Order: sequence, then structure tokens, then C-alpha cells
Amino acid sequence: MENKREYYKEFNISPKIIELARAAEDTVKESFDQINHIREQNQLKVIRAMQREKLSDSHFSGTTGYGYNDRGREVLDAVYAHAFKAEDALVRHSIACGSHALALCLYGVLRPGDELLSITGKPYDTLEEVIGIRGKEGSGSLKDYGITYSQVDLKNGLIDDEAVVKAINDKTRLVFIQRSRGYEWRPALTINEIERVTRLVKSVKKDVLVMVDNCYGEFVEEREPTEVGVDIMAGSLIKNPGGGIVPSGGYIAGKKDLVEKISYRMTLPGLGREVGATLGNNRLMFQGFFLAPHVVAESLKGAVFTAQIMQDIGFTTHPGPFDPRCDIIQAIRFNSEKEVIAFCQGIQKGSPVDSFVKPEPWDMPGYDSPVIMAAGAFVQGSSIELSADAPIRAPYTAYMQGGLVYEHVKLGVMCAIQELANYGIIVL
Repeated sequence: MENKREYYKEFNISPKIIELARAAEDTVKESFDQINHIREQNQLKVIRAMQREKLSDSHFSGTTGYGYNDRGREVLDAVYAHAFKAEDALVRHSIACGSHALALCLYGVLRPGDELLSITGKPYDTLEEVIGIRGKEGSGSLKDYGITYSQVDLKNGLIDDEAVVKAINDKTRLVFIQRSRGYEWRPALTINEIERVTRLVKSVKKDVLVMVDNCYGEFVEEREPTEVGVDIMAGSLIKNPGGGIVPSGGYIAGKKDLVEKISYRMTLPGLGREVGATLGNNRLMFQGFFLAPHVVAESLKGAVFTAQIMQDIGFTTHPGPFDPRCDIIQAIRFNSEKEVIAFCQGIQKGSPVDSFVKPEPWDMPGYDSPVIMAAGAFVQGSSIELSADAPIRAPYTAYMQGGLVYEHVKLGVMCAIQELANYGIIVL
């Protein structure tokens, strides 16, 4: 114990913060136990999927050129499909990000004259230009292709069933659900809620498709959206399922016919999933998926700890330390721009990479407000590694997510609290 205190002193963390951290950990032990239970189940799920596909080291080799007959790529798709209990899956390092994976789904499934209906309010910022809510006319948005858009806002942070039923019409082809909170002060959706809403939507219009943005949600609960009737979902490999070691990529999972259509958008009609060299990335994508349940659990423990200790020093958090966890994001509400910036800069100070860098707000592509991002990560932009970011707009809220190991999250948050104290924002 004393040796540990000496190390914390090297990070210039005060004894008071060390005591606050110890007390917070003692308080949330029950939440940690629940996270461990879910982790074990999800780990078994992944291992069994790999066994069922007879994963071998021969599947780790990559292809070049066109990438024809890449057996590793085929097995990787099947492993994801089995683990997520989906009919089919596409897993590719060439999918640039989660938003790219989501866009592929939308362009692959929707056709001119169709309507896209979002029932969790406005989608994440980076999809606005894809849909055509903002951005240059003629840039190739869904709007440019004659695909209309409608949305139903959340009601008190919950899906408004009555408004959803009224919004579905003859043109509604796809209902979009964002599982995570994004930059919103609202609960992430539970799998039970996704299951309930999917049934509701399909009771109104049987042939409507349900799509889920699953970013930040993989392996947080015991089931995934494709296990409860969702037709298609997508996510990023530099978030949960990449386990922190996949350098780039995304996945799509769901109904076989939809995955096929999306594969034609990913490459071109006729070739679809049959091309695309893996260039030696297969092993990392397999290994990252293997590590993912454990890494997600570490991240969740860090989020629970953060919720407790930030509440203890007087800040509002969402979710709270004992609230259900449906994504890895932890939101913390501050009172000013100065407080948000101090917190994020403190998180950066606790990073193993670029700890000496002082993040500042900047006009980040795809966002309508300046954003500050603390991210000392081994993979650039990896949200399963500890990061904290915030749009610089009222209400001032920092969104923290990730953590490959719990100890790093704990240290980062302690450094952030110390930074708040250094700026005179809190008194210890």
C-alpha cells in the first residue's frame, strides 16, 4: 500500500485524492462483481465462436492484390456472426470508422423514395452530412439520392412509443436506433428496450427494417441487438470489439440478404465481399475480438469508479455508479468551459502516450462545435482506450470512455481531479 502511495506521489496526486479513490472503490464493489459476471459470459461466447469455426493459425495470414479466397477473412466474418448470433457479418480493416460502417449500411439498404426514420432523435454528429441534415448539397448524401429523413425525439430520455407509431408510414423503409448516448445527456438503450421497440415497430409495419448503431455497446450486456430481432447493426473496431489492438476497421452484422447488399456498397456490385486484401491484419482482428470482453469490462469498471468519485466531489454523473450500463461512456456535467477543459487536460496527464501534451478545443471535422479531446492512445482515435472529449457548448459535459486496464482509468481520473484542484475549481 505504501509503495503504491509513493508511485501516486510521482504523478503529483495529493493524499486526499488517494483516500477519495480508495473510498470510491470500496463503495462500488457490488457493481464490479456484476461486470465480472457479464465479462465471463461474453468471453465464453467469443471462445466458443472461434472453436466452432475451427480457428487456426493458418487463418492469420493475409492476402494481397484482389484478396480472392482469403480464408482468414471468411472465418473472421463467421466468428463475428456466431458471437453476435447474426446470420452473417462483414469485418474489414478498410472500413475507416464506425460512422463509415453505418453509412455503408444506409447506402446499401436504402433506395430512392425510401424514408429513414430515426427514433432516438438526431443521430450522432458525423452522420448528419451522410443523411443530408447539413453539409454541401450535391456531396452525395442520402438526401441527394432522393432518400427522405424523419426523426422522433426522445421524451424525457426515453423512446416515445406513441410518436414512433404515428411516424411510421408507407415510405418508411428503415428505423434507425442509436444505442449509445453520443453527445447527449440521456441513458444508453438497454438490450431489453431495443428488443421491445423492435417488436413495436414491426407490429406497425412488418417489412420495416430495424438498424442499430452499436458503437460503444458491444459486450457491455449479455446479449447484442442482433439477438433480439434487429435486422442490421454496425460498429467500429477501434472501439469495443477491437480489444484495443486492432489498428483500424469496422464491422457489420445482421440478416444475410442485407449484409450482401451492403457488401456491394462496400466494394462494388458483383464482387461484394469476395475482394479486399487483408494485408496481414487478420491475426490482430482475431486477437482483438478475443480480448474484447475483458477489455470492455475493464473500461466499465473505470466508468463506474469515475461516476462514484466524481459524485463524491460534487459533480453530477450519468449514468450513476449503480445505474445499468448499456455502453462504455461516462458523462460528467460541469459548470463552465474552464472546468471541462481542466478535466480533459487532467485525463491526458495520466496517459501512457503523450502525457506531456496539453489538449485544447479545436474545430474537428464532422462536428458543429469546437471539441476538446484527451486521448493518449496507442491506436489513434481508439475509443476503447481511455479518452475524454467534450463539445465546447452549454451544458458543459465531458464524455469519458474506454480504458484497456482499470488501473489506467483510475489514475487518469485521479489526475483529472488533481487538475481541477490545481485550477482552484474544487477544494480538497
